[in-house]
Amino acid sequence: MPNQALSAITGLGFSRLSREPIGSPRSLALSAMRAAVIDSGLGLSEIDGLLLNQSAQISGDAVPLKLRQDLGLGDIRLHASIDSKGASVIQMLQMATLAIRHGMANAVLCVFSDTPVGSDSNSGASYVNASALTGIEGWDQQYGLIGAVANYAMAAQRYMSHYGSDERHLGAYAISCRNWALHNPMAQQREPLSFEQYLASRFIVEPFRILDCALPINGAAAFIVTDAVRARTGVRPPVYIHGMGQCHGSTDQWAHDREEITAGARSASASLQMAGIAPAAVTCCQIYDPFSICAFVALEDFGLCKKGEAPDFVLDGQTGPGGTMPVSTGGGHLSGYYLQGMTPIAEAIIQARGDGGERQVAANDVILVNGSGGLFEHHATVVLSPRRSLA
Repeated sequence: MPNQALSAITGLGFSRLSREPIGSPRSLALSAMRAAVIDSGLGLSEIDGLLLNQSAQISGDAVPLKLRQDLGLGDIRLHASIDSKGASVIQMLQMATLAIRHGMANAVLCVFSDTPVGSDSNSGASYVNASALTGIEGWDQQYGLIGAVANYAMAAQRYMSHYGSDERHLGAYAISCRNWALHNPMAQQREPLSFEQYLASRFIVEPFRILDCALPINGAAAFIVTDAVRARTGVRPPVYIHGMGQCHGSTDQWAHDREEITAGARSASASLQMAGIAPAAVTCCQIYDPFSICAFVALEDFGLCKKGEAPDFVLDGQTGPGGTMPVSTGGGHLSGYYLQGMTPIAEAIIQARGDGGERQVAANDVILVNGSGGLFEHHATVVLSPRRSLA
């Protein structure tokens, strides 16, 4: 039997995106939600589910459950705030799909909002928080292991040492993202980037230069999930969900220098199996890439490259415009914008709809999207397509 879609995305909306203060997380979320409702063509009375996600860097109630009243929704059947770090947005999509398929909701609105950049534009200060990598109270901070960049830098050092990759490979991915961003009006970095410019950029924590790290912005984005049949009557082309997976592992998997199956690979495999396809069927990837190393790990977890081969695959230009496997086609987190797990999902929706403009990929049939949180601990993956059936 042909694989039929599990659900569909029928609306996508953004607030303003800026490196300057533009409002509270709550107001930005409301703006994105309204835009998604308008984009979907649904009436507010038809929305009966609302799922929320905010960055861990902002206060606990910055994106409150009271957004339901802000938007003017009445009684709804599904309502929650979701937190699984960078995997959260995909988990919202998965939860919405499960609720719809089991009759708990008909149309679920999902939103993410963040405001890490202050008036001094020193977004890095938002991420200088004590690490919890070791699990020993106070140890990480005492020895200067501060923030996600330090943790991921350690993982990158170990990966690169094991597989023999170097700054050429990291730079190639940053340049690939920039080349996509040149054609994305929403991207925050749209100046051409050469390898010489990459090498001239300052180190944050070796081996990461500033151009290997996510570009935080203030903003919000939202999408609406409905039944796949109902989505066919919407005002915009539906984006169908065909496969979903999650896996949550311990930090001993973060090194990615062993040959056993990782949590990320299990998540991707579950999505592909549910969709009834092999990795070879994937035509485009949208990757959660807050650091350049994440792209290498994800491509290998997806089964698109063998262990240790992703850096050369990227260096060969295969992930950039004109490559065999388009990756992070909006510029990703490095050159596009960092809205945590919303960034890859939003770009996947744009590509599946054919709305990519100059960056539109020719083959948008099967788009694999991932989100990861912690230090390669929490993983969620989905398979999207403009086609209702993947037969």
